Amino acid sequence: KESRGQGIANIVTGFFGGMAGCAMIGQSVINTKAGGRGRLSAFVAGAFLMFLIVVLSDVVVKIPMAALVAVMIMVSIGTFDWSSLKGLRKSPLTDSIVMVVTVITVVLTDDLSKGVFAGVLLSAVFFVAKISKLKIISHADDQKLRTYKVKGQIFFASVSDLMNAFMYREDIERVVIDLSEAHVWDDSGVAALGKIVAKFKEQGIEAELKGLNEASQALLKQMA
Repeated sequence: KESRGQGIANIVTGFFGGMAGCAMIGQSVINTKAGGRGRLSAFVAGAFLMFLIVVLSDVVVKIPMAALVAVMIMVSIGTFDWSSLKGLRKSPLTDSIVMVVTVITVVLTDDLSKGVFAGVLLSAVFFVAKISKLKIISHADDQKLRTYKVKGQIFFASVSDLMNAFMYREDIERVVIDLSEAHVWDDSGVAALGKIVAKFKEQGIEAELKGLNEASQALLKQMA
């Protein structure tokens, strides 16, 4: 009785503990490959698992662990996207790095959640690095005026490049910073614009910000 009870407990624990990694991913992929893309397929799969636990628990506990391991191995082989290996060379380098790091993390830690977390974190870092690149074009309208056109996202990761892109000691009287193709996202961006204007004023140069969209203007008024 004790062995039977422990077996049932292990089944229940495995069922609910593996819902995120096994029942959602493996079972969903298998259903999709078999043509079951509707609500009925998901309901039948879940109902059958519950039926195994509640009604056929005496039979399930007799299944050898080696057989269950073999089933999970075949599930992993069937659900793995083997074609993704061929696309590593064609895919962007950052996407390939995220895929490899996620797989390695899962294998080393035996924890799917840690692999997913590592992949999401690395994707976020790559995304921030990608959108932090600014394009700044400058041209002198005359000997007293220079216009800077800023294109991109202004936030904590791009403020250093933004501040270093201006010539503060130039022999001019006025500077216009066109931000019509830029967006200010946080207080770091607001502070950077304030420092840029202040640096020009220290050199006796009048600085004007123009072209800010409504969201950037609202943030500038709120934080300035």
